[in-house]
Parts: sequence; structure tokens; C-alpha cells
Amino acid sequence: MILSISDIADKPLQQRIESMLEKLSWRDGRVTAGAVAKKVKHNLQADLSSAAGRKLSGELMSAISTNAVLQAAARPRRFSNLIISKTGEGSYYGPHVDNAIMKKKDEQLRTDLSFTLFLTPADSYEGGELVIHAAGVTQSLKGDMGELILYPSSSIHEVTPVTSGERTVCVGWIESLIADPAQRELLFDLENLRVSLRATMSTQSAELVTLDKVIANLIRQWAVT
Repeated sequence: MILSISDIADKPLQQRIESMLEKLSWRDGRVTAGAVAKKVKHNLQADLSSAAGRKLSGELMSAISTNAVLQAAARPRRFSNLIISKTGEGSYYGPHVDNAIMKKKDEQLRTDLSFTLFLTPADSYEGGELVIHAAGVTQSLKGDMGELILYPSSSIHEVTPVTSGERTVCVGWIESLIADPAQRELLFDLENLRVSLRATMSTQSAELVTLDKVIANLIRQWAVT
């Protein structure tokens, strides 16, 4: 499942993002790439160890991790550290697959889902589309500022060359409580149904209480804790 989630970053946060981005320092993005990806990665990566970097990373993680749609679609168990990358004119990130296991401090994180949160307006640069190749279907996506694309980490994906302007995004990975993507999608459908029914029915109705039970028991059956 590939999902676009709009307004992860609202207008006030977008304004703060623009201010904080100006205070960041940048380095070659290949320093964090795996052996294969290093050969096709041509962009810059922000140093998030500075005060501005830590503040920006914290605000972005809060906005991402508390979003109700992302919670329902991903069922997050753990998030990776965030990366902020900048792709300027002539730069790109060629076709690659994300590492299956990533380190976070002393722990290992299984990458079930990847996400790209766009931090610059779509009309401020040309090119730079996120292209995802999944199950025989190729999607080319270019989100506006504050929009997040959630997609399977198992897919081959790439960023096409930027031909003018600069593309700045926040990327990260999620280890889900529900490892099976088909099960996650089923739970997402049920959650959307629950939200829809709550608009017209009492939360104590027999139908909604039964739906609550079904969702809870499927999570109990499928969750990897």
C-alpha cells in the first residue's frame, strides 16, 4: 500500500521548518547509505546533532508519530531516527532498496515502511519525483510541503534528477506492530470503516462495539511485540 497523507505539517510548523532549515549545516548524503545505495546516492544530508537540528527533528517526529492516519495505516512499534536530505540541481538518488535492518542506538529496527515528508513546495523545484516500483506498478509522486508519502520499504524506489531548484525532504522508517502488509491493510480498512460509522452511530451501538472487538482481537492475534 502506498499512501499520501496531507497536512502532516500544518502552516505554523511549515513556517518554523523554513526558519530552522536555514540554520542547518549539510554533508554528503552518502555517509549514511549502504554499500549498494552509496553508488547511486547523490544528495546532501543535514547534520541534526546541532541545536537547530535536534529541535527540527523533534518537531517533525512529533507531527509524524501523532498523525491519526499514519497510526492507523502503519501501526508503528518503533520509528527510526529521521534524516533530512536536500537534492539540488543535477542531483538524484538512483534505484535502490532500503536496508531490511537498521540500527538505532543499541537496538535493531526492522524496516517495514518508509516515509518521505516533503519540506519544500512542489512548485519550487523541477524534477525530483519520488518513483516507487511495487508489484509491477510504478508510481511517480511529488508531494507539496507538509505532505507525507508512506510506502513499503521492500519496494525499489528512486528520486529522479532535480533539474532546477532544491528539493528538501525528511525521510524515515517504521517497524510495525503488524509485520504482514496484508494484515496492516485489512486493519486500515476496518479503522476507516469505524471512523465512518462513528459519524452516524452511537459509539455504544452493538455494531460499533462488535467492530471494536474485531479490531482489538485481530491486533492481539497479529501483533509482534
